[in-house]
Amino acid sequence: MSLYPSRITEYDERAPTANETETATFALGCFWGPDATFGAVDGVVRTRVGYAGGTKADPTYHALGDHSEAVQVDYDSTELDYSDLVAIAFENHDPRSQPRKRQYQNVVFYGSDAERDAVETHLRESDWPEDAVDTRVERLSGFHLAEDYHQKFHLSSTPSLFSPFEEAGYDDDEIRESPAAAKVNAHTAGNDVAAFEDALSYDPRQ
Repeated sequence: MSLYPSRITEYDERAPTANETETATFALGCFWGPDATFGAVDGVVRTRVGYAGGTKADPTYHALGDHSEAVQVDYDSTELDYSDLVAIAFENHDPRSQPRKRQYQNVVFYGSDAERDAVETHLRESDWPEDAVDTRVERLSGFHLAEDYHQKFHLSSTPSLFSPFEEAGYDDDEIRESPAAAKVNAHTAGNDVAAFEDALSYDPRQ
């Protein structure tokens, strides 16, 4: 994939705004992987990583308290439902076991009764016995952004793809919230984002 700064900004300007998206939050182990997994999904607009599920007021990576690493997903509800994201979450972890370390535990967070019902429906219709699922289902009480060096980890570790965002004038917050960055981060992690590669890679000078 070859990136051009103007294509990045054009892509982001066309994306749904924050007011036009819904948000879902999942803790599924180390947040770098889920960040890239969800970023590749059609209809997912933005992703960010952080900490959720605990009581510590100001968690940090080195002082996490009782929080778990989590990914937050902004999605276009005209393209996919919360239940679709729940299905993806369960496809990408083993719900029958729970890591001992709180930092990496599996939690599906819900923000409304409808979302809780969607999770319960998914579990009820799954092949897992009710008493075999260790993944917790909890109401989201808050989400704390992780440090900048954790955001879009795969992208930031690939200088040839990261530098066009810098050339476009993006700061750390803008890269974290960039729809284009979510897709390119997914690509650098090995996920298929072919539907977006042409839009992002086309050389505007041609």
